[in-house]
Amino acid sequence: MDRKMETKPPTPRAVLVGIQLPEVDDVAHAASLEELGRLVKTLGYEVVGQVSQRREGTGAGAVLGSGKLAELAGFTGGSGVVTSMAPASRSKARARFEEAAGPKEAAEDAAEDGAAGAPRAEVVIVDHELSPSQIRNLERATRAEVLDRTGVIVEIFHRHAKTREAKLQVEMARLKYVAPRMRESSTGGGRQQGPGAGETTLDLDRRKIRDRLAELRGQLEAVQRDSDNRRSARRDQLRVALVGYTNAGKSSLMRALTGSEVLVEDKLFATLDTTVRILQPETRPRVLVSDTVGFIKQLPHDLVASFRSTLTEALEASLLLFVVDASDPTYEAQLEVSRSVLREIGADAVPARLVLNKMDRVDAGRRAMLAEKHPEAIMLSAHAPEDVRALHDRIIGFFEAEMQEATLSLPYARQGLIGEIYDSVRVLAEDYDERGRVLQVRGLPGAIARLQRSLAAPGQ
Repeated sequence: MDRKMETKPPTPRAVLVGIQLPEVDDVAHAASLEELGRLVKTLGYEVVGQVSQRREGTGAGAVLGSGKLAELAGFTGGSGVVTSMAPASRSKARARFEEAAGPKEAAEDAAEDGAAGAPRAEVVIVDHELSPSQIRNLERATRAEVLDRTGVIVEIFHRHAKTREAKLQVEMARLKYVAPRMRESSTGGGRQQGPGAGETTLDLDRRKIRDRLAELRGQLEAVQRDSDNRRSARRDQLRVALVGYTNAGKSSLMRALTGSEVLVEDKLFATLDTTVRILQPETRPRVLVSDTVGFIKQLPHDLVASFRSTLTEALEASLLLFVVDASDPTYEAQLEVSRSVLREIGADAVPARLVLNKMDRVDAGRRAMLAEKHPEAIMLSAHAPEDVRALHDRIIGFFEAEMQEATLSLPYARQGLIGEIYDSVRVLAEDYDERGRVLQVRGLPGAIARLQRSLAAPGQ
């Protein structure tokens, strides 16, 4: 028997909507829409069109003016008119009259233009955060599913979360996003019978979400206690955190610095879980490198709050490396977004260095401009071994400047601590006397103080 050929489900089609506010220039507006397109493609959608309009604000009920709304409906096959949710009572005569009249002329023309120019889109993506009523109005006018920028980001996080901690964090953020946007079903909006009598279906669903959020918080607290214990074990070690805008090349740089097989993809939010590896070639004391979740413009507050524990890697690092895509014309705005998020969690006090990545994509003129504008920045390409070696040396140099020398006396009865000493500090010289080993070491003050306390404590 011939095996039936498996057919892939059709790729969902999406149309983008951008609102250019007075304070946003053309370059920034175009860059924002381009970034939204990449977000949508990360979700697996095909972008078939784009509608943009200059407006004073985004507070209008349908977001767009009537003309642009009709143009948008041309991509989706909608009427282009925000109709009432209440079913209209119609006589048979009125029904025959409306059928003969047909849809409004503007929407009809737009639908013809849209059908001729691009396939029908099933999803409308708006490059701003929308209220529940705005989403409903756009859905009625376009007959398509509507997502705002926040909804797209939340959905990407939901799909990409791998570890238990990330999955719990993302589910919490997703439920907080969904709850205020829930609406009554047109068929299931009556009152409940039995337990919870008096609640509508919507009330019941929202109560289920509140209960689920409480359950998730309890699970997350347990998982985060384990994470906190692991972080506390690394507290006195040398730690570097790679931070920056999504797709700036942090994971590529992580792989180059540590030789680890971390995920590297040319897509937004490929990394959601913090990865910690040892800097290579390995040094004494060892240096740990953390690859953290990327940032993005208008990152939903609930996601920042949910990933606060993940971002603690940045807060507790000894050194932050702000990784920036130097080839992106909006890199300065992206850098400010990264700094803003880190200020929000209190990590702006951590020593930091600017790393201008992807310099292999930058011409000589732009390189000179960047060097003049950021004289202290580290310019490199994560794919150039000589650049990575230079960054490795800069990292070691930073920690060397913080280190001090000390003498440790290790009694013969406490030789079990020798491994911990070699892991925590660099041993410069080793000698013996009648009491035990005498070690001349160099390391961070905190690590030396911790070892001295351990050696002074009574033996096990």
